[in-house]
Amino acid sequence: MAGADREAPASRGGDAGDKPASPRRGAADPVKALMHRHRELCERAVDPLEIAAGLEAHGITDRTAARFRHRDVFSLAEEMYARASRDGDASPPPAPAAPRVRAAWVLLTLLPGALCAAAVTAAHLTHGRTRLVVAAAGALAVALALRAALRRGPLSRTDAGRPGPRPGAAPGRTTPWTLWLAAYALLGNGLLLSALSGGPDALPTGAADGPWPVTVAPVLALTLACAPAAWTAHLLTARARRRLASSRGLEDFAAAVRPLLLGSFALFLGVLAALLTLCAAILGESAAYPEALTLGALLFLARLLTVHGFTYAPAVVLTAAATLQASALALVFTSRLPGCGFLATPVDTLVTAWGAGSVPALVCGAAALALLVHATRKLTRASAHAPAEPDR
Repeated sequence: MAGADREAPASRGGDAGDKPASPRRGAADPVKALMHRHRELCERAVDPLEIAAGLEAHGITDRTAARFRHRDVFSLAEEMYARASRDGDASPPPAPAAPRVRAAWVLLTLLPGALCAAAVTAAHLTHGRTRLVVAAAGALAVALALRAALRRGPLSRTDAGRPGPRPGAAPGRTTPWTLWLAAYALLGNGLLLSALSGGPDALPTGAADGPWPVTVAPVLALTLACAPAAWTAHLLTARARRRLASSRGLEDFAAAVRPLLLGSFALFLGVLAALLTLCAAILGESAAYPEALTLGALLFLARLLTVHGFTYAPAVVLTAAATLQASALALVFTSRLPGCGFLATPVDTLVTAWGAGSVPALVCGAAALALLVHATRKLTRASAHAPAEPDR
C-alpha cells in the first residue's frame, strides 16, 4: 500500500494535460521554468521577436539558449511564444508595424532650423542693443523649438514599454551640456582668442568682426541638420526592425545592423558638411569643418543612444566634453593671477599651432569617438530595436 501510494502521485504527474506541481517538473522542462521567470514578457509579447529582444536584454545569449536545447535565442523565443499563445485564452494582437512618418514631427524637426535662419536674418538687419535683443529672443525660440522636436518623432525617447531592463538607461541630463556645447560653438572661439590677447573688453555685438567674434554658420547648420538627423534616425529604426524580422541569431542581427548604423552616421555627417558649406557661403564666414562636424557627430550619436534608451553614457560624455571646454577657458583666465601664467601654456600652444577651433575639435572628436564605439556595442543589440509596447 505504501508503495502504491508513492507511485500514484508520479502517475498523475505524468499526464500530459496536467500542469507541473513541483519544482522538479520545472527542472525537467527548462523552457517552462524560463517562461515562469519571464512570465510578464511572454504574456505581453506580440510576436517572438519581442521575446527574443527581452531575453537578450536579460543577458541570455545564443550560447545560453543551447542549454535549453535551442540553436539560438530566436528559436528559443519562438517556442516560448508558441507555448504562451497556446496556453492563453485570447489570441495575441497583430505585430506593430514599422514606424510611420507623421506630418507633425516632420514640421517640428524643420522648425529649429527655420527659426534659427529667421533669427540670423533679423540680427543682420539690426544694430546695437536691438541686435542683442533680437539675438536673445531668437535663441530662446530656437531652444523651445528644439525641445519640442526632441519630444516627438524619431528623436524622442521610444524605449518605454520595451521588454526587459534597459542597460545603461540610468537617468542622465544632457540638455544643459548640449546647450553649453552649442553656445561654445557660437561664442567660444571668439572668447578664447580674446582672452589669450588680454580681453574681452566688451560684450559680443553679434558681428564676426567685432571685439568678441561670433561664429554663426556652424550653429545655423546644426539647427538645420535637426531634420536630417530625424530622418536618419527613422531610417535606421525601420531598417533595423526589418533586419530583426529576418535574422536567425543575435550575432547575425548584430552583423547586419552594424553597417546600417555606420552608414546612417556617415550619411548624417555628409548632409551636415553640405549644410556647413551652404551656410558659410551665404553668411560669408568660415565653415569651421573640424569643430562643427565633430560637434554634430557627438550630438547625433548622443541623441541616437538616448532615443533607444541608453542615456547614461551620453550624459557622461557630454558632461566631460563641456567640462573640458570650460576648463580651457578657465585656465586662460586663471593664468592672469600672479604666478599662474604657466596655466595658459597648453591652451596657448594648441591655439598657436592649430587655431582656436582646435580646442572644441579635439574635445568633441574624442567624445564622439567614444560614443561611436559605445553605439556599435549597444545599438547592434536586438533589444535596442524591439518595438515599444502599443498603448492599451
